[in-house]
Amino acid sequence: MNRKQRKIILFNKPYLVLTQFTDQQGRATLKDYINIPNIYAAGRLDRDSEGLLILTDDGKLANQLTHPKKKTSKTYWVQVEGQPNEDALQALRKGLDLKDGRTLPAKVSVIDEPAVWPRTPPIRERQSIPTTWLSITITEGRNRQVRRMTAHIGHPTLRLIRYRIGSWTIDGIENGSYSVIE
Repeated sequence: MNRKQRKIILFNKPYLVLTQFTDQQGRATLKDYINIPNIYAAGRLDRDSEGLLILTDDGKLANQLTHPKKKTSKTYWVQVEGQPNEDALQALRKGLDLKDGRTLPAKVSVIDEPAVWPRTPPIRERQSIPTTWLSITITEGRNRQVRRMTAHIGHPTLRLIRYRIGSWTIDGIENGSYSVIE
């Protein structure tokens, strides 16, 4: 059987890069980092978010990773303003009522600052307001969902890094680089 090998690319997307290959406004896109033909992003990652983006030529895999009914888990490292108390963290864990409906329960924990690349430009810091890093795992992928969730509990997101999708992570992939799987 002469079946073509599928391509899976794990890309550690930098801040301010669009998850598309073209942009009429001349902003940074995937083409500035990846020169592999016939691959497409399996899902999106906002321009102001960083971290793992999976690209593939396998439509079935892309659907499996992005379709809401498949419930593929995604873990984000999120730097928020302030220090959420246990009640705020429990609200995330139980699910929140956002404008587009209730979120599914999230797995949430406070983590030490992860050993990640510096962001350019850096986040805005205020001397009088500390920041906290959270690990948030969700199985949905609504538009700007994690940012809306942290804002809802009164702790706006300052930096958002997607660490994991399913069993794939950004471990060993420098920011702005990619790894070819399979």
